[in-house]
Amino acid sequence: MATTAFGALSVAKQAKLARTESDTLRLVDAAVSAAAIVTGLAILYRELKRLGDDDVLLG
Repeated sequence: MATTAFGALSVAKQAKLARTESDTLRLVDAAVSAAAIVTGLAILYRELKRLGDDDVLLG
């Protein structure tokens, strides 16, 4: 989770810099990186939900 949060901050800085410099390639790279972060969080959420569904104590 901490790595993902750090990655999100890094992507936000990269996107801001790319917009400031009008660097399309860096902006595309930031967008792809952001998509990877969102996908990773979605997979993590799904696995945690699945773990919770299987655990009798968690409900």
